[in-house]
Order: sequence, then C-alpha cells, then structure tokens
Amino acid sequence: MSLIASHVDGAVKRVRLCRPDKRNALTAEMIADLTVAFTAEPTADERVAVLEAEGPSFCAGFDMRSRDATPGGAQPLERLLQAIETYPLPVVAVVQGPAITGGALLALHCDLVVADETAPFGMSSAQVGLAPSWLFAKKILEAAGPVLARKLLLVGDPVSAVTLRDLGIVGYVAPAGELAATAEGVIGRLAANAPLSMRAIKQTLVRAMSFRDGIAHEDIDGLLGVVRSSQDALEGTAARLERRPPVFRGR
Repeated sequence: MSLIASHVDGAVKRVRLCRPDKRNALTAEMIADLTVAFTAEPTADERVAVLEAEGPSFCAGFDMRSRDATPGGAQPLERLLQAIETYPLPVVAVVQGPAITGGALLALHCDLVVADETAPFGMSSAQVGLAPSWLFAKKILEAAGPVLARKLLLVGDPVSAVTLRDLGIVGYVAPAGELAATAEGVIGRLAANAPLSMRAIKQTLVRAMSFRDGIAHEDIDGLLGVVRSSQDALEGTAARLERRPPVFRGR
C-alpha cells in the first residue's frame, strides 16, 4: 500500500501522508511520491492544494532507519520542498500534531499553515549529530527570523503553534477539536479566489523570496558533509533509535 495518497476533488488537490503507525516519518519512497504529486501540473479545475497527514502526528521527521531519507541524502528532499514552494497554486499544510525536522520543513514550505493549537514544531538535527543543509537553514531563517532560527536550530526544542502564530509564521491556529473546520474554511476561501490571480501572486512571492539563492555556500556544503559523515552523526542516530542520551565526542 502506498504511503502517500493524492487525489483532486473538484477545486482541491489533497496530498496525504499515510504512515500513522510511524508518525508519518519520511522515507525515500515517500519523498519521491510527494515530489511526483507536487510536480504534476494542476488540473484545469484545481484552485488549491492541501498537504495533510493521517493519525495524531503530522510528520515526525526522517525515518532514522532510512539514512537516504535523512539530511545525509538532502538532495531529494530539497527537490521536494522546492516543488511544494513553487507549485503554481497555493499549498495549505494542515498540521494536527508534531511537525519535527522534515515535518516542520514540509509545513514551512507551504504557503499557509493551519495548525492545531497543541501542535509542536521543531528542528532536532543538532540533538542527533546532524545539521540542516544550506537551503533548509535558509528557509528556517527566512520564516523564523534570526533569533527564533537560532533557538530552533541550535537548541532544537519544539515551539508551539500558538507561539509561531503570534510571530507570523503559522497562518492559522485552531482550538482543540476545530482543526478540520478551520482548515476547510481557509481552503474554501482560497478555492473561491481567481486562479490566474493566485498563480501570478504565487510566482511573484516565490521570485521575491529567492534573493538569497545566489549566495556562495560551497564551503558550508563541505562543512555539512563532514557533519553528516561524522561519528557523532552515527551516535546520535543510534541513541535516538535506542531511546538513550547520545554521547557526542566532536568527531
């Protein structure tokens, strides 16, 4: 059975993560299927795309048992996030529970986030001996600003959806039990808008946000490669799987 479901229902394209027993942790296959869904040209009737998930978690990040789905294999995930960010029509993330690392990146690359008030967002890379790629870190900086970006990336503890809403990062926060109704209200508003207008606005915003793309970062890429191949990265992954504190030695 596919771990990703995608279908168009009238004006709404719905893409769903279907791995609730693993908190929708991303595998290489899921990343590939999501990329296919978001690189497909919208149908004539489509007005908005929705990224959602089954179960109590939105996405707990990368499957630690699948190293090719972690930031060590960042390029496929970068292609997916670029596909979401540049999708011709608005993309809404509906976040009912934890959105951690890869899950947070998925949500933040959507145009709008509708989250349950209890949903935490976090970037735990440093806690497991990894580091986000240049593009991932750039996105967190753009979305969160320098102070919160440092807190998210360096400390790694989750931040509540309410806090992110108050900082203008999450668009809508729903009280307990009202996420579906709140999300459908936002989706309905978007679906009622003029599609040519939304396409033009989306392309304008994407172009305007791309001003940092030309910054040289080859040296940063090399540093990140050292981190990903380090003994600390192996220790961090093993410790997380074994549910124990990691012992980092800086090598």
